[in-house]
Amino acid sequence: MENKKVLHLILMRKYFELILNGVKTKEYRDKTLYWDRRLKDKEYDVIQFRNGYQKLAPVMVVEHKGYDVIERNGVIVYSINLGNILEKRNCGIFDNAQI
Repeated sequence: MENKKVLHLILMRKYFELILNGVKTKEYRDKTLYWDRRLKDKEYDVIQFRNGYQKLAPVMVVEHKGYDVIERNGVIVYSINLGNILEKRNCGIFDNAQI
């Protein structure tokens, strides 16, 4: 990931597994001032998803394919488009996981 702009996001296990298994291709964040500062007018190459805060927490790096601002369930959100998984670390616990 040298010289790449990385967006760091923490995910709950359920959503981490769905992305890891190729089921979930978008990640949603409410359009708040906090997320405006992190996403609006910024360009990222990849997203590093982490399942928790532990030192050896599962991590995957996914291509960032831009975002859209949409309404979802009556809330304005950032819909972050995910590309291919480029890297996985400490993901062995998900090998036979049930979703």
